Amino acid sequence: MADLTTVLEATGALAGVGGLGYAKGHAPRVYWSLVGMPVTMGRFTWTYGTTMDVCGLTVQPSKLRAFMVRNVARREVQPVPPKVRRLRGASTGLVASLRLPAGLETSDIAAATERLRHAWGVHSVTVAETKPGVVELRMTGYDVLRRVKMPRRRKASGPMVVPVALREDGSVFVRDYRQVPHSLTLGATLSGKSMYQRNLVSKLAKLPVGLVGIDCKRGVEHSTYAPRLSALATTPEDASQVLDALVEEMEKRFDLLSAYGVSDLWALPEDVRPVPLVLLVDEVAELFLTTAKKEEERRDRMVMQMVRLGQLARAIGIYLEVCGQRFGSELGKGATTLRAQLTGRVVHRVNDKQTAEMGLNDISPEAVAAATSIAANRPGVAVAGDSSGGWSRIRTAETTPAQAAAICREYAHLVPDLPYLAPFRPVMPAEYEPTDAPSLIKPQPITE
Repeated sequence: MADLTTVLEATGALAGVGGLGYAKGHAPRVYWSLVGMPVTMGRFTWTYGTTMDVCGLTVQPSKLRAFMVRNVARREVQPVPPKVRRLRGASTGLVASLRLPAGLETSDIAAATERLRHAWGVHSVTVAETKPGVVELRMTGYDVLRRVKMPRRRKASGPMVVPVALREDGSVFVRDYRQVPHSLTLGATLSGKSMYQRNLVSKLAKLPVGLVGIDCKRGVEHSTYAPRLSALATTPEDASQVLDALVEEMEKRFDLLSAYGVSDLWALPEDVRPVPLVLLVDEVAELFLTTAKKEEERRDRMVMQMVRLGQLARAIGIYLEVCGQRFGSELGKGATTLRAQLTGRVVHRVNDKQTAEMGLNDISPEAVAAATSIAANRPGVAVAGDSSGGWSRIRTAETTPAQAAAICREYAHLVPDLPYLAPFRPVMPAEYEPTDAPSLIKPQPITE
């Protein structure tokens, strides 16, 4: 009997170890909650002071505190690290709220994140300032971006906010068009740029907005979204006409704002508020490149219209999503002016450092280095940032063209009635047409 008990105990122990090993590779959230979080929390608690000291994140105490320690506590005066106000666990890591002592700033902590990552044995460490003098140290216990799994339920925080990807700290990366109205997405071939756009369109398709596509590659990308598009331009000639129509609509909307004495679309009464529009431009270089002298006038007009939309259209609810492999001054006049209007930046894997600098150099040099280090076998991984200087690694969930097309067909009834874009509405194939109407053909019985 004793031998049987020993065998059962050993078998249970082996099964437990095997289960943890399986969970570590296939269910990292479970492994982190059971093993990783308690171990890391203990390591953080016991080594916090010495780790901060060797990383140069301590300061000399005030004279009063030094006097009290030396004469009352009878101890040697030690440098003071940031005070841990709160330490809590999460499904992907740990979050520590730190109160910075006088003499330290957020950039000092951010510069030491790589050393802190190695010291505490976590996958990544990021820093975010919550208020003056207080920062959050977010430690991720495992590679969240290896298998992207978006939260199933997430409360919408605004009328133009859509979740697009997952950040490396486990939080959701969203496109908030009211905060960041225009964005530029760069990436080499097979970097995941198209997948990012598919995720974005799949979420926008469910909102009461108008979607306008410009895809001068004969529509090979945007044709998938045709059932949900209010307009689709597949040639530079069509693109020029669509941009002219949007600029004309922009001027009419400004007249409407002026009539109501407001300066923003969202300040209008709901019954008169025009529908928001998102302009999706795939491979923006096709709008700049010309093969003949006679095409330059059209090119210059298109660029001018896009620059006008970038400068003014935010107030009247027209937003730009511009994609390309490379977007710099070599494209021609107006390229850098347009790029300056695109506040949001998402850079996937690129073929050269200069392309990463085009998108991220005015945000952070560290963001450029992060973008150039993205591996070729990690499609969908990108560096996202904005003009505030903040940036993070993100990755979009895998979405196939068939899935995106199915979502666009499902929500095709949300396409708004926009007469000024009606001439550019894509023609739907027969299988996309609704079949709810009664048939006008009477069936005839089959007789021999």
